[in-house]
Amino acid sequence: MKPDKKAAEMSVTELARYIDHSVLKPEFTEADIRELIRDGVRYKCRTVCVNPSSAEIAKELCAGTETGVCVVCDFPFGLSTTKSKVQQAKCIISDGFVPELDVVSNYGWIRSGQFEKVTEDIKAVADVCHEYNVQLKVIFETDALTMSEVRKATECAIAAGADFAKTSTGFYTGGPSQGATVQVIREMLDVAAGRIKIKGSGSIRTREHFLELIDLGIDRMGIGYKSTPVVLGLE
Repeated sequence: MKPDKKAAEMSVTELARYIDHSVLKPEFTEADIRELIRDGVRYKCRTVCVNPSSAEIAKELCAGTETGVCVVCDFPFGLSTTKSKVQQAKCIISDGFVPELDVVSNYGWIRSGQFEKVTEDIKAVADVCHEYNVQLKVIFETDALTMSEVRKATECAIAAGADFAKTSTGFYTGGPSQGATVQVIREMLDVAAGRIKIKGSGSIRTREHFLELIDLGIDRMGIGYKSTPVVLGLE
């Protein structure tokens, strides 16, 4: 949804509410994870986005703050069975503390034109999320897809009842990693037409790019831990 004012006129706190502060590197120590989550809380980001093994740490450090917890599911490839994705989602969200879940769609199925399977896979996870009052964001790894496939995948997310469609894991290795380009966000917003929220993730590293996507009408952005202070204008 387009904001009521230009992004350049927003306060740091207003801008931070667009950010899922990503703390997802597999090589992080527990000390690293704690430090970076504290940064996200200090910036008052909407959430910190963590792996399932870091969820308890995030819950501890975000409790009583303005920052929520977002946990990734079947990350970063999305190749588990639907049943496995559902079970992982239940394990993550069943205690009621995690308000948002980001699951990776099987983008090999998208590239194969198996859109009914894609929709069913997403819907199974969306149903369990909504049972626990958790918002679901679906990652499509748009760098692996044609623009036509991006549009069709966004329709799958809408049909499945997901809350957000999202561009990237930030871990794609099969080709150029461009993430949330202006072109792909425009296409997804066009398809969405207010029926689903759009989250951009991957390669949002400059303040100019960040502000431009807000002005386009993006709803949320996954920002790497190094880039959060940059896009907020704090560095």
